[in-house]
Amino acid sequence: MKLQHLLASASALLCLSVSQAQQSPMPNMPGMEMHPPAQAPKQQKPMQDMPGMDMTDSSMSMNSMMKPATTLIDSILQHSSSGTTIETPSEPMRMWMSATPRRGWSLMLHGDAFLADIQQHATGTPTPPPAAVCTEIAAACITPDHRGTDKLFSTNWVMPMGMHSLNLGSHQGQFTLRSMLSIEPATVQQGFYPELFQQGETANGKAIVDGQHPHDFVMELAALYDLHLSKHSLLSLYAAPVGDPAIGPTAYPHRLSASEDPIAALGHHQEDSTHIAFNVFTAGLTYKTLRIEGSGFHGAEPTEARWHFAPSPNGHAVDSYSTRITWVPTANLSAQYSIAHITSPEALHPGEDQGRQTASVMYNRPRKDSNWSNTFIWGRTKSLKDGSIENSYLAESLLNFRTNNFAWTRVEFADRTSELLLDQYPTNPNPPEITLGHVQAYSLGYDRQYRIAPHLLAAPGAQFTLYRAPDPLVSTYGRTPFSAVAFIRFRISQ
Repeated sequence: MKLQHLLASASALLCLSVSQAQQSPMPNMPGMEMHPPAQAPKQQKPMQDMPGMDMTDSSMSMNSMMKPATTLIDSILQHSSSGTTIETPSEPMRMWMSATPRRGWSLMLHGDAFLADIQQHATGTPTPPPAAVCTEIAAACITPDHRGTDKLFSTNWVMPMGMHSLNLGSHQGQFTLRSMLSIEPATVQQGFYPELFQQGETANGKAIVDGQHPHDFVMELAALYDLHLSKHSLLSLYAAPVGDPAIGPTAYPHRLSASEDPIAALGHHQEDSTHIAFNVFTAGLTYKTLRIEGSGFHGAEPTEARWHFAPSPNGHAVDSYSTRITWVPTANLSAQYSIAHITSPEALHPGEDQGRQTASVMYNRPRKDSNWSNTFIWGRTKSLKDGSIENSYLAESLLNFRTNNFAWTRVEFADRTSELLLDQYPTNPNPPEITLGHVQAYSLGYDRQYRIAPHLLAAPGAQFTLYRAPDPLVSTYGRTPFSAVAFIRFRISQ
């Protein structure tokens, strides 16, 4: 608990320092996403001529943030995502950053918030699910009239971060403190927001059906240390009472290709749901374009006590582990593969351990006034109790064009289980979970952003999603249900 109190105090100081530092704006820099008001663009000064920048400064943390990332090590030292995840070095950084260090600390602030209204339509036919499904689950089947509800909600997060040089002998080192906070426990009412075919975690003691749970108030509270062993090698250490172990790609709330999409990926719980885990310890070694990491952490998912650290029945002991290898051959391309053993992750299935594998490729293509970001993910979970397997496949693409316009698509194929039909089996309140088939989801969206205040952007937009249900779910949802979301996205900027 001492580590939690220390990091919580440091995080509060960072938020205060960032708030005080906002009066010192910083000019635009290559590699950072900064959108000026609609006017003719001014020619940017070379990096060495920028006011407030002393390129002879020996501060490793300041230099690593100031210059555009071009290599894997550059990306690691920027720590602009959750945990120790890495995207492509060429991606623009979306943040506010102090122009000069404060008492040796380089201060940054990230943050996104969506105010969204979702409308959904899914109507089943009057026939019950196939008899084979009812027989296998050993329950009487009934058919609801309608699936899909409407709701106004907000998803959000803010990430204050500070970096300070901390050398070890002749080796350059960088110490980083970072927290990530969300008020979704207050802005996502009744324990989840509606999302057709989504499942995972609980609300009001029951499995969430057709909904996405809110994130915890404390999404991350972490300390990181990076030490240059040589010009091309880096040792990285990460410790977090709440954090993100070395599993999978960057989680959907923080990766660039998903940054304009207000809705969670259907494959979240096969791909990146461990981005909020307890007592995370990670060590990584990087050499040129290759990085290998290992993590120990507590495997149980967060409980419904979203405002504080709520222990599972066995506390927060380190009982799970993972390994991830990351390859970044160029500034525009990154790939990772990870494998994990997760102890009793689901509250409704205590004692059921899980094996997880993920693989992903990210490709980014920057241009003068545009950027094209793409992510491809495979996630696989296997119950180590009964051997059941769930796979998910995702492709995302986000095009930022003419500076302030964003268009995106997301395509998913995700296995769904009989958990979606729990409300149809009143004679068996806890039936076994079986895989029913994969749901297809096709999303298209657009928004345009405007500067509405210093360091604050707003983007009104909309997204439409068309689903295709597998045969066992057609009677409940119909073959092609759909949803539409209208939203305003807010973002902290330079």
